[in-house]
Amino acid sequence: MKQTSTHRTIDTIWRMESAKLIAALTRMVRDVGLAEDLAHDALVIALERWPEAGIPDNPGAWLMTAAKRKGIDFLRRNKLRSEKYAEMAHSTDGYTQDLTDELTSGEVRDDLLRLIFMTCHPVLSQEARVALTLRLLCGLTTEEIAHSFLAAEPTIAQRIVRAKRKLKDEKASFDMPIGAELVDRLSSVLEVIYLMFNEGYASTSGEHWVKPLLCQEALRMGRMLAELAPQETEVHGLVALMEIQASRLKTRVSSTGEMILLMDQDRAQWDRLLIRRGQMALERCRKLGRPLGPYAIQASIAACHAEAPTVQDTNWIRIAALYEALATVSPSPIVELNRAVAVAMAFGPAYGLQIVEEIATQSALKDYHLLPSVRGDLLKKLGRLEEARKEFERAASLTRNVREQELLLKRASECGPI
Repeated sequence: MKQTSTHRTIDTIWRMESAKLIAALTRMVRDVGLAEDLAHDALVIALERWPEAGIPDNPGAWLMTAAKRKGIDFLRRNKLRSEKYAEMAHSTDGYTQDLTDELTSGEVRDDLLRLIFMTCHPVLSQEARVALTLRLLCGLTTEEIAHSFLAAEPTIAQRIVRAKRKLKDEKASFDMPIGAELVDRLSSVLEVIYLMFNEGYASTSGEHWVKPLLCQEALRMGRMLAELAPQETEVHGLVALMEIQASRLKTRVSSTGEMILLMDQDRAQWDRLLIRRGQMALERCRKLGRPLGPYAIQASIAACHAEAPTVQDTNWIRIAALYEALATVSPSPIVELNRAVAVAMAFGPAYGLQIVEEIATQSALKDYHLLPSVRGDLLKKLGRLEEARKEFERAASLTRNVREQELLLKRASECGPI
């Protein structure tokens, strides 16, 4: 029993630390696939030793030291020059867990950010970039990524393997791109940082609804990008969005880990400092004088929630209008689903349900659990309880997150017995 508990703790530590290990090892060996293998070697050592010796006080540093030693062994085996691996060995001894975000002479000294730019290399397809980033930076398993993509697990596994091989064959640089090359990759980088943040904000699977450290890491990298590309509106838009969303993290779960929906959160507990930082980032975006992009529009929606002291005081008409604007610049059935919620709050559930019914047959939403969840909520408000219960039960069957399943089944039970 104790060993099982230790293994679960190790798994949690691995998910928190694996991206840092892989990024640091990629800088050493210049091969992201090999870096992932070496990081897993360190994990294997931990699984062998920690159940007997106990988990060290600083498990992240322990894993980094073990992983870097594996990297040094690899470099030595490949007969690199003695000064190269001596330098690497010296850096291992001086390792600390804190990663610096110092900017010196335009060079970003942050391995995680470098790794994101590498996984967003133009030689990879968009699907490959996203899958590889979810694997390396978010610590998701192939099964979890397949569920997110609504794809077969072997398909995702092959996509990730091919992506790592492609980066190796192309000798993709781990150095930060500059100038036009940086701007060209920026949209992909923003997308994967937001994916990383969202995995922390609303975990796709597992027993925890939020993973705050993942959100913090994404937010930190977003802030660094804003320093790198101060004239790019969408960088500031994404930072604004993440700042405001992060302000709610402490109120998204109860003391025992249960989900708390936006409508039920204690707004007095929202982090006002993060909200102000988000508003400032949004203002910087607007001052650039260009049309707002998808991230800035979503940040404007988040700001509407942050500025309202209660749900009733929220400007739902403005939010519905902003979702309509978002649907224009970035059309998708998920945006329409969110617009349906806003329309329902502004004009009544019948109007929201009408939008939901119009998009319900779209293939992209076939196994998307929030479609029946939203439909169930609107049906419940209209008094159609039996239909609502079935929708909540279907939503619970589609999600992979334990906490979300619990909430959806609870909402189904509130609609009455079968």
